[in-house]
Amino acid sequence: MNKTQEKLKEETEKWLEKLDDRLEGKDKDVEQMENVLAYRDDTIHFLEEEDYIRAWEAVIYAWGILETLERLGRFEETE
Repeated sequence: MNKTQEKLKEETEKWLEKLDDRLEGKDKDVEQMENVLAYRDDTIHFLEEEDYIRAWEAVIYAWGILETLERLGRFEETE
């Protein structure tokens, strides 16, 4: 694994962990939440496949959807 791949892996794992923390206590039945969860699952799959570019993209997509839902007030923020 080269330095770029290692950095992508580390960053993806960091943001995946933060995503999981952020999802705790969120209503999983909110419309579009299934997309957040699907991208999270894709991230895990791509990490297992050592496809670090796609893993990074998937975790960023999940974050983008989640933050959009939060800004639209689709659910209450948890503390």
